[in-house]
Amino acid sequence: MTTAAGTAWRVKGRVSVACNCDYGCPCNFNARPTQGNCEGGWIWHVDEGSYGDVRLDGLNFAIFADWPGAIHEGNGEAAVFVDERADERQREAITTMLGGTVGGPWAILRRTWTNVHEARYVPFELDLRDRHTKARAGDLMELEMEPIRNPVTGVEAHPSVQLPEGFIFKEGHFASSKTYRVNDGVRYDHSGHYTAYGPFEYSGP
Repeated sequence: MTTAAGTAWRVKGRVSVACNCDYGCPCNFNARPTQGNCEGGWIWHVDEGSYGDVRLDGLNFAIFADWPGAIHEGNGEAAVFVDERADERQREAITTMLGGTVGGPWAILRRTWTNVHEARYVPFELDLRDRHTKARAGDLMELEMEPIRNPVTGVEAHPSVQLPEGFIFKEGHFASSKTYRVNDGVRYDHSGHYTAYGPFEYSGP
């Protein structure tokens, strides 16, 4: 398959998000990141989808990045992880989408990166259990979610948000990162900070 800008594609599934911000992440509300910079990313699990005639059902891919300021200010560095189970045509389809030339959220995100590392093809392990989700990409990334807890009583909190203009997800459910580490291309450990998950559906052109 030779990918082309006019190829019809559609993917839907669930995206998991993690970064260095406080719970909720100000970026969801068009505010500046908690720490002044952003170190975070996304894991997409495709329930069903295709790029042209290439099926992508059941595959996973992720991007983790480091921006010196807010995401929209750019100058970021990004690492790309793709499910090693993808065959040659699926890999080409996924990397084309993530390259941002055919639409989807990546068309916006790619404008914020000045350095994107070559895709790494790694084994993904996903246990998608809402606020108890666990995810690994080989030994390059590890994420484990847990519910946010009231700092006084220790009781679990279960906040959610509606984002009608959101381009990653339009409905998100917030949690905390029990573990969140990335160790390839970009490197950080932000365990104990913001995580979220929600359904996604993107298409183009």
